[in-house]
Amino acid sequence: MTTPWGELELARFPEDPRDRLRAWDASDEFLLRHLAEREEQGAALSGTVVVAGDRWGALVTALARHRPVQITDSYLAQEATRANLARNGVETGTVRLLTTQDPPPDRVDVFLVRVPKSLALLENLLLRLAPAVHEGTVVVGTGMVKEIHTSTLQLFERVLGPTRTSLAQRKARLIFSTPDVSLPRPANPWPYTYALPDGIGAVSGRTVVNHAGVFCADRLDIGTRFFLQHLPESRAARRVVDLGCGNGVVGTAMALAHPEAEVLFVDESFQAVASAEATYKANDVPGHAEFRVGDGLAAVPAGSVDLVLNNPPFHSHQATTDTTAWRMFAGARRALRPGGELWVIGNRHLGYHVKLRRLFGNSQLVASDPKFVVLRAVKK
Repeated sequence: MTTPWGELELARFPEDPRDRLRAWDASDEFLLRHLAEREEQGAALSGTVVVAGDRWGALVTALARHRPVQITDSYLAQEATRANLARNGVETGTVRLLTTQDPPPDRVDVFLVRVPKSLALLENLLLRLAPAVHEGTVVVGTGMVKEIHTSTLQLFERVLGPTRTSLAQRKARLIFSTPDVSLPRPANPWPYTYALPDGIGAVSGRTVVNHAGVFCADRLDIGTRFFLQHLPESRAARRVVDLGCGNGVVGTAMALAHPEAEVLFVDESFQAVASAEATYKANDVPGHAEFRVGDGLAAVPAGSVDLVLNNPPFHSHQATTDTTAWRMFAGARRALRPGGELWVIGNRHLGYHVKLRRLFGNSQLVASDPKFVVLRAVKK
């Protein structure tokens, strides 16, 4: 990536030479050009610089000389940031890495926001950072035109103060907010809690807790509802993984139905794993559970798992890709014991049965409806 201060070598995480998606986009470049223009006009960045939503560390790597604070919900983004800082010779500790579950800084002098896909995550982020913002804080958001909506601007204005946007450049746009510390801010509605409907097995009527940014945070999505109606009934599985756990309702259902099983909840989202743990605890589930933020099953010993349950995403931010699903399936195959099973739910059109047959040599249709399929693959 070419920046006003030189070129950077950047990669996504985990690095894959076959991946043609870049670790930055035009909105990152637009923001950096704007900051360089401010410097030329004598308004260099100073004080505590906070960068929220930096997707692969491009922004904090470019701004490392300002010793910024990065706030992210993504384990993969945090690992990409570490790798990109090292790749460009930035010393460890130059950038302070925080998650969306960590307490934010007490004072923010420059607040840079890469607009996330989730409006709820943006709302939670702005509400948590607002008390640290003062009248002199420089607030600049950035995103692609298709990511910035009227609701996005209204949220900045409602939480921080008067807001305007730039003209678009290369399909990217900037957001400028002028902090109004006298603005009465709404209470933070996150995390959000609701009761599950009846007719979905062990979790019927149970409580779900969702932190901001978790998929379908205000209701049970139809895919998960279908999956819950077709979960494995065998009690032979002693070590179960809810892979890409989201709010943890699938793993919680297995734990309730099979209290003798150990359930590992894993997701790359800090918000998701916090949600899964809160959901599990809210239902007084018997048995043993572990909650882990990580890169899928990369940290799980090979041949140590009996059953993996998975509803893989098919987007990486705004990009549609099957890379994540493929890595999840491959990770599951490695982690499963011989005879262990991977159960997957997905949209019919995604063709996951083809990938499972390539990896496992088999794929069985467990259930289907006009939109979804539940598939089972067994490790030989």
